[in-house]
Amino acid sequence: MLSPLHVEPLYIADRKFRSRLMVGTGKFASNELMRDALAVSETELVTVALKRVNLKSEKDPFANILEYLETDRYMVLPNTAGAMNADEAVRIARLALAAGLPNWVKLEIHPDPNYLLPDPIETLEAAKTLIKEGFVVLPYINADPVLAARLQDLGCATVMPLGSPIGSNLGIQTRAQIEIIIEQARVPVVVDAGIGLPSHATEAMEMGADAVLVNTAIAIADDPLQIAQAFAVGVQAGWVSRHLGKSDASLGAQPTSPLTSFLD
Repeated sequence: MLSPLHVEPLYIADRKFRSRLMVGTGKFASNELMRDALAVSETELVTVALKRVNLKSEKDPFANILEYLETDRYMVLPNTAGAMNADEAVRIARLALAAGLPNWVKLEIHPDPNYLLPDPIETLEAAKTLIKEGFVVLPYINADPVLAARLQDLGCATVMPLGSPIGSNLGIQTRAQIEIIIEQARVPVVVDAGIGLPSHATEAMEMGADAVLVNTAIAIADDPLQIAQAFAVGVQAGWVSRHLGKSDASLGAQPTSPLTSFLD
């Protein structure tokens, strides 16, 4: 049996994570299936939309996703999905904190319901306010190197550029821009959105990303447990390939068995 791949831990703000795979909690057929998929993915950071957190103790089996998350096992990252502008995002983050969730927030502002592309202006404004209030901010953004640099300068804990639109499973369509973001980054770069296959996750890690966030591709798979495990392996393989492999390309062939003294 193969030994587990050695991957160095990921540090975000003051937290250490052994896994570089982050997983979202939406779209699963049941909370039980979500719980089991998270377990086999070996993730340690999961994102949760506040609308799926029961703030009123309602008798609804889907009302409180936190009942299915072991908070001593996972860092629960509330997100501001549904916010249309900076004010709404800040309000959602404050509500999450008041509900007992961590002061970490995945900042998402996407007013266009068709493509769910993040609003850069509102994201920047919300980040300013949240950082001043002591939140650890992980912003979801377009693959815009200038915006990523601005958010780093503000004090965001990561930048999370999209590979392609949320839920599209198109993979990394913004490779050139993400590579610039990675080159300039002083904080972890997490490729978020559009990751549809384990090979996409591997590609992101081979590019030099620090982590990836996956949701739809796992949640709607025919076998979410198998796919969750495949993503875990894909992330590990990509990190090892980037940091420990040798992949110099050459147009000419390089023999693996030199012919020196052959048939002498």
